Amino acid sequence: MSGFDIFAIVLVLLVIVTLLAGVKTVPQGYDWTIERFGKYTQTLSPGLNLIVPYFDRVGRKINMMEQVIDIPEQEVITKDNATVTVDGVAFFQVFDAAKASYEVANLTQAITVLTMTNIRSVMGSMDLDQVLSHRDEINERLLRVVDAAVSPWGVKVNRIEIKDIVPPADLVEAMGRQMKAERVKRADILAAEGQRQSEILRAEGAKQGQILQAEGRREAAFRDAEARERLAEAEAKATQVVSEAIAKGDVAALNYFIADKYIKAFGQFADAPNQKIIMLPMEATSMLGSLAGIGEIAKATFGESAVSAAAAARRGSSVPPTGSTPPAVPPRQG
Repeated sequence: MSGFDIFAIVLVLLVIVTLLAGVKTVPQGYDWTIERFGKYTQTLSPGLNLIVPYFDRVGRKINMMEQVIDIPEQEVITKDNATVTVDGVAFFQVFDAAKASYEVANLTQAITVLTMTNIRSVMGSMDLDQVLSHRDEINERLLRVVDAAVSPWGVKVNRIEIKDIVPPADLVEAMGRQMKAERVKRADILAAEGQRQSEILRAEGAKQGQILQAEGRREAAFRDAEARERLAEAEAKATQVVSEAIAKGDVAALNYFIADKYIKAFGQFADAPNQKIIMLPMEATSMLGSLAGIGEIAKATFGESAVSAAAAARRGSSVPPTGSTPPAVPPRQG
């Protein structure tokens, strides 16, 4: 083999190596930066790319997919001087490979330190109760501040999430006692409210009962008044009838009226519970005369035969026969 052949083979191999050195294949999800003599010149996107061999070289291989960083736990002092332990996570994505490569030395560490610093700043401006109950607000404020800070680095922070907020043990115990006292207070309030409602319902029931009783008494009084009114009308009518009978010269009607009043009064004396001895009037003949007047009126009304039959029936049922009929008592006149 001559020297020319060897030179030709070496030249061909050199061309092949040069061509291979000028072809770069970038995987999906990555961007590569190209440097020429140490200076950034371009960014290679995913796929097949060509560069100048021997002059250009790959500088940085940047992951363009969304990435997550664990934010280590740290102690934070709140606005009311309570110390809590906090940790979290941050999700970010590079949108400019050149800036992410040459604007910051260690991108992950820079984002971590920046996030921790802003956690202390945001939580330090809030009370402990706000820190424990407004986690979404803390995440939103952290995202807004950190995203604005890392934007010059060609990075977009998508989310920042606080994972755990752990107060000190003594503070947790105090919060437990406070929660227990709050629950006891709410239970007492509910019990008092229930008792109040029960008393209100009982009072309403008593009120309705009294109203119904008053309505009943009013109705009874109305009925009594109506009965007394009718009785008075009947008495007035009876008095008028007796007066008309007297005016016509009918003395028997007057005797009946007086005897009726006398019998009713005597019945009231007899029905009295505190009366053991009933004193009869001295003039017994007056009573007999009144009763005789009643008999005369009955004879005039129903006939003498009917009255005699009724009297015989009463004697037969109460007194054994003696063979003689007692004389009738003449009615008292005047």
